[in-house]
Amino acid sequence: MDAFELISTRRSIRKFTDKPVSDDLINKIIEAGTRAPSGLNNQPWKFAVIRDSDLKTEISGLTHYSKIVLGANVLIAVFLDNSSSYDRTKDCQAIGACIQNMLLYIHSTGLGAVWLGEILKSKDKVLELVQGPEDHELMAVIALGYPAETKGKGSRKQLDEVVFFNK
Repeated sequence: MDAFELISTRRSIRKFTDKPVSDDLINKIIEAGTRAPSGLNNQPWKFAVIRDSDLKTEISGLTHYSKIVLGANVLIAVFLDNSSSYDRTKDCQAIGACIQNMLLYIHSTGLGAVWLGEILKSKDKVLELVQGPEDHELMAVIALGYPAETKGKGSRKQLDEVVFFNK
């Protein structure tokens, strides 16, 4: 599938099968994330891969989306490494690009995923659970696995609704 089709057909998947996701595939997903652009090429991202069911249970208690967390085969927590940061806005944009790369690669492999942001209200507790350094700041958790559901077309605003200047 071409890039535009890949982008257009990606959907948030919130229900997963029990089929395990290989370590090789997880590594490729993370590598896809690390191919994102970053200001001064500082690559401010760090990752925690979470498969342990007890740890997923603890994390599920930190979010309204506990069923998604518990049902995912793998969680990838994406952190901003503040020790390598030089401009917070640019670094947060880089993390967003990193996450999007990961989501697109996940979709391209037939896996499904959802970007969980609400869990940020518990970012310090997540950092503690994964034994992360103090200078790491949680930016998102990606829940992923083989899809047990499919989603229809997502609606998007038309170009004339989003482009306010074109001269």
